[in-house]
Amino acid sequence: MRMRKKPNLAVRMERCRNLLISEPEKYRGGWRQLKPDGKLLRLELGCGKGRFTAETARQHPEDLYIALERVPDAMVVAMERVLELGLRNVFFIDGDAARLRDYFAPGEVDLLYINFCDPWPGLKHARRRLTHEQFLVLYRGILRDSGEIHFKSDNTDLFEWSLYQFPKAGYELSQITRDLHAQGIQGVMTDFEEKFHLQGVPIKRCVAVKQPMDPEPEFQPIAGPDAARRGNTDPSLKQSEQ
Repeated sequence: MRMRKKPNLAVRMERCRNLLISEPEKYRGGWRQLKPDGKLLRLELGCGKGRFTAETARQHPEDLYIALERVPDAMVVAMERVLELGLRNVFFIDGDAARLRDYFAPGEVDLLYINFCDPWPGLKHARRRLTHEQFLVLYRGILRDSGEIHFKSDNTDLFEWSLYQFPKAGYELSQITRDLHAQGIQGVMTDFEEKFHLQGVPIKRCVAVKQPMDPEPEFQPIAGPDAARRGNTDPSLKQSEQ
């Protein structure tokens, strides 16, 4: 889904500059200095326009919330939502999910959200999916022991495929549902989620908990969009509007 260009983007981004972490590598191992009294560190991949981001952070003021988004026209809306609510526990990264180990130290993240990522249909694109085994191993390097991944999707094929990927990478699945809102709205929706729910598309969700593995799976660096800009023609991540 293509995001429309926002008017006065530069001006709007400047107003939100205190929320944007421009060099996330410098915070590796030290994110909690942004909220020294914080309990959990929550990380969201592809926050889109930030409805889920802002509301979840509002409901959990005791936690530090980091949102990653690569589309400035979406990120600025998310940051403006946070400012409007007066939240002080949310910060944003314009970064590459393939480089999460550069941004976060081992065990630094307590909970990771993957909401409505690009399904990348077709087997030849499988390695680009954020729930591919290779990405799930990457997340192991930043999640604490028993840390959680909360995954939601409207895409049945992606969801069912992902249920096989999590165990291969050492995660135990729970709270699996193929129609999250069947008995009424459950939890915080993204804008993307509400749109599909109103169209009658069932929302799928699961929780994956990191388990010990011996030996720990070997991580192979992933070529993401930043690498693509340097000449790699196989970008491994495409953020979708939420």
